[in-house]
Amino acid sequence: QVHLVESGGGSVQSGGSLRLSCAASKPFAVMGWFRQAPGKEYEGVATIDSEGRTSYGDSVSGRFTISQDRVKNTIYLQMNSLKSEDTAMYYCAADDSLGPQALLRIPKIPGGIETLDVSGQGTLVTVSS
Repeated sequence: QVHLVESGGGSVQSGGSLRLSCAASKPFAVMGWFRQAPGKEYEGVATIDSEGRTSYGDSVSGRFTISQDRVKNTIYLQMNSLKSEDTAMYYCAADDSLGPQALLRIPKIPGGIETLDVSGQGTLVTVSS
């Protein structure tokens, strides 16, 4: 059964850094991260395809970096200069039919996340000011 395993969430002070990991049970054409803050809608954070092409949400561009290890079927999200507004549940997702920009936009489509090949259970990131 295809699955994703996320890790790396935790609590950090504003200005700090965290790194999230997401290991997939098989290679995918594109993988990425979404997040949902308390009381808010899902938001695309960062995505990366098998060629290493990336796409970032406006709110994290310049602070977050997505990377991958294709041998391990794992992606990473390095989060620097964290702000309190980055506090959210972070979800990993993967698909074989989309590109990085399309995956990034999926959370804005009603029911879009449910159409993906697989998504994770989430890992909580809490940033205190």
